[in-house]
Amino acid sequence: MASPQSPALRSLYRRILRELPSQYAGRQKLSNPSTLQQTIRSRFAASAEPPALPARIQEVEQFVQYAQAQRMYSTLIERYNPGMGMDEEERVRLSARRVGMDLPQEFGKEKN
Repeated sequence: MASPQSPALRSLYRRILRELPSQYAGRQKLSNPSTLQQTIRSRFAASAEPPALPARIQEVEQFVQYAQAQRMYSTLIERYNPGMGMDEEERVRLSARRVGMDLPQEFGKEKN
């Protein structure tokens, strides 16, 4: 018979998988879980010992909150710093366009 903690553990497990970046979680079918998903699941199965369970649940909840905060942080960084991934030349060109100017075309560079 399932313990009363089972729904809470299942919910935490699903929350962790939701917060993982898609390249790690794999967003795969349940029949073919990624290595990281298998590791997390085995840790959950191993930590189902009654004396340490409440403390373990609290640690996992803190981790989920941390992962949510990190995801939100990276979303905000990308939103408010759109030029972070650009090279210097592209950043200068876009800055000039923002104020209504176009950079002169350089000699020897042709558009394809």
